[in-house]
Amino acid sequence: MSAPAVGLGLAKPHGAMAGIAMVLAAVSCFGALDTTIKFITTGVPVLMALWVRFGFQMLATAVVFAPTRGLSLLHTAHPRFQALRGLLLVSSSGLAYLSLRYTPVAEFTAILSITPLVITLIAAYRLKERVSTLRWALVAGGFIGTLIVIRPHQEDFNWALLLPLVLVGTSAWFQILTSKMARTESPVTMHFYTGLVGFLAASIALPWVWVSLTSSLLWWCILLICLLGSAGHFLLILAYQRAPPAVLTPYLYGQIAAAMLGGWIMFAQVPDGWSFIGIAMIAVCGAVGAWLTMRESRAVAVMAAPTDT
Repeated sequence: MSAPAVGLGLAKPHGAMAGIAMVLAAVSCFGALDTTIKFITTGVPVLMALWVRFGFQMLATAVVFAPTRGLSLLHTAHPRFQALRGLLLVSSSGLAYLSLRYTPVAEFTAILSITPLVITLIAAYRLKERVSTLRWALVAGGFIGTLIVIRPHQEDFNWALLLPLVLVGTSAWFQILTSKMARTESPVTMHFYTGLVGFLAASIALPWVWVSLTSSLLWWCILLICLLGSAGHFLLILAYQRAPPAVLTPYLYGQIAAAMLGGWIMFAQVPDGWSFIGIAMIAVCGAVGAWLTMRESRAVAVMAAPTDT
């Protein structure tokens, strides 16, 4: 559910509506993506799926942008950070794949939605940023919602339910690194190197994990994963070109609803009452936290703007 950082501003009514429609289409893609991944987890090794997914991203980026950018597509001032960012995304993708093997789609998506709240914690302790009392309350509310979803003291608790929490940590560091690199690096170059690093990392272990897929359905599902991921992120880019984050961020939590629908259709999985409560807490705390971020950013922009004399 990560979104690219863009400049703040007021959206035109028609642009805002188009942006909202594109965000809803994007989260529908992501919900279908997670559902499809869960469907193939028992038949396709994780590294094999990642090899195809990142190889597709690398080739698609090269085919689309190399004709116009040439070798400038490869230019980067921070190759080590590019490698680290790629490895973080490979780790996140692998954890997501394993998490979906054991976790219902809706619960998985809800737990992943606390990533912005974790970034708040990292900003407070690592980056020494000041965090308001309200933000701490939202962080606490999001984690309480997460505990309600996974319920570690229930008799049938599965330790695999903690995998999404590890995924939240890697995703948070990935987003922080992306935010810093985006100030000096081309988004297209970052996208290409992420695919390249992921492809190479998965290729190292590929000979030991490769299996022959006798079912053509699994190959079609792998292709669908590549298309859904690419389409979803492309739609997000288009959405943020038409409306500011303050308008669009609340609609990102529609991915939870899309995940619930996918889990119900494909696996007959419906969250119980307590899970619904936890999911609602995570969504509300995350949306309010995003709104606070946008409001604070607007205030800083207004104070920094030159005034007429």
